[in-house]
Amino acid sequence: MKFIGIDLAKSVFQLALADSQYHVFKSLRLSRSQFKAYFNNHPPTHIIMETCGTAHYWARVFQQQGHQVSLLPAQYVKAYVRRNKTDHHDAVALIEAIRNHEIHC
Repeated sequence: MKFIGIDLAKSVFQLALADSQYHVFKSLRLSRSQFKAYFNNHPPTHIIMETCGTAHYWARVFQQQGHQVSLLPAQYVKAYVRRNKTDHHDAVALIEAIRNHEIHC
């Protein structure tokens, strides 16, 4: 199974795509319309997001499309950000955080 860490925002979404061994192999920065289109025909995958105001909405959308969704508390994900806080680093930190089975919600 592949993983996608998503840093949600109002108009721009940062994605970190990782393989089954949690190695990030691609990073995408998408507008809202690109974000919706990207997942329209995407095969089922494991999507990881921080809990926030819109995370539950997107979780329902992704689950209806057949994806597995994990919502992680932001305070736990913060520990996995290795460098300056950026959207890219936040998305990668979600992939790192999902490896720690103690923080799943």
